[in-house]
Amino acid sequence: MNVPDLKEVLDEAYNRFNQPAFIEKDPISIPHQFSSLADREIMGFWVAILSWGQRKTIINKANELIERMDGAPYDFVVNHSEEDLKPFLAFKHRTFQAIDTLYFLQFLQWYYRQFDSLEDAFARHLSTNSPDVGPALKGFHELFFSLPDAPQRTRKHVSTPQRKSSCKRLNMFLRWMVRKDDRGVDFGVWNRIKPAQLLMPLDVHVDRVARYLGLLHRKPRDWASVLELTTNVRRFDADDPVKYDFALFGLGVLEGRK
Repeated sequence: MNVPDLKEVLDEAYNRFNQPAFIEKDPISIPHQFSSLADREIMGFWVAILSWGQRKTIINKANELIERMDGAPYDFVVNHSEEDLKPFLAFKHRTFQAIDTLYFLQFLQWYYRQFDSLEDAFARHLSTNSPDVGPALKGFHELFFSLPDAPQRTRKHVSTPQRKSSCKRLNMFLRWMVRKDDRGVDFGVWNRIKPAQLLMPLDVHVDRVARYLGLLHRKPRDWASVLELTTNVRRFDADDPVKYDFALFGLGVLEGRK
């Protein structure tokens, strides 16, 4: 398929899937339950981290967290006491265990008692001249595990380019917070990271369709593959390359292509 034809296919799929109807069955429906920035950030970050497995299960697990936080994530995060943590000892999603949950709550309380938004936790590590969000992901990982009693096992749940991870979940979260359009799916509420700096969230479905379309050739699903895929879709929109996540994911999951 030549470049103009491929752009036409991707643009058509992007326009078809980047619609409010996309929200209901996707993890992004979780932060869409809230109107305040902090609530959206907390639950957006958390459901993104939990996003492996079936989407229905992911959404159900995130709703369990919301119930345990009495429907008010930010208020709970900032004001909870040790006694309030008991209901979270039973929370589990695949390899995400109670010890991980408790550390997430500890970090988020520490952070939000100092800062109003998670944007600073990423953007402080990124210059306006950075070609992509790689430094922001590295810096966030270091900040997230900077508390003295950070569990070693929890590190596997928050990825970093330093381990050559694709960082799919964090790239997805950044897409939600940074991308700006009038479609109503992504929030576009952060301004210190440019949409042009975002990187593609590379999951198994995006990987499969990208290879089928000739947008990805590197075999491992790793950080270098994320850079390769993002470089290739930048040919079609250099200012907003990650909009094509809708196209590749939609074609792979919602239509069951290749």
